[in-house]
Amino acid sequence: MASMAFPSPSTYYLNKYNQKAYKASTVPRIIVCQKQQSNDEQNDPVTRREIILRSSELAMVGAIFNFSGKKPDYLGVQKNQQTLALCPATNNCISTSENVADLTHYAPPWNYNGGRKKPVSREVAMEELLQVIKSTKPDKFAPQIMEKKDDYVRVEYQSPILGFVDDVEFWFPPGKDSIVEYRSASRKGNFDFDVNRKRIKALRQELEKKGWASQDSF
Repeated sequence: MASMAFPSPSTYYLNKYNQKAYKASTVPRIIVCQKQQSNDEQNDPVTRREIILRSSELAMVGAIFNFSGKKPDYLGVQKNQQTLALCPATNNCISTSENVADLTHYAPPWNYNGGRKKPVSREVAMEELLQVIKSTKPDKFAPQIMEKKDDYVRVEYQSPILGFVDDVEFWFPPGKDSIVEYRSASRKGNFDFDVNRKRIKALRQELEKKGWASQDSF
């Protein structure tokens, strides 16, 4: 935007009795400002304002096309058998409920006492899990705890720009084995570029610092 400087009193006098003199005195000043701005834009090809505008446009597109999707009805501990839901046929989901032979969808459960000498209770383990969920943001996906029970947690992870949502569940099965089952799945698309698997790995690595361990290699 050109900078408009106010004319001095002498310039105004010329404008009153000689309009041409006024125009000749002010136009060069505007051109100089425009040249200076043009040079600045060349040195900074992508300005901060453009980045904000582009991000806003992408967010608006995500809102219009509803990239967040709808929460699946089958989430939660399954009633017919005490497990979390299996994955769909798409390659954007992992679950401890899958068959070990399914390398695309299977992931091993965790043991919250598997890496420590002094065992802790389920309540303590749940608090540790919630702390890690809140403090860890793999791929800058923002976590939001949507549902919490004594033995179950459901979290929605939303992408920073287009608003894609992944549903992640954690379940503490009944028993004395200190096991935690989980499921991480994208609502949209067929591929996730290993986002769900990387997320679970990042969470597990943080939990290992507290004494958790994987039941198997990952």
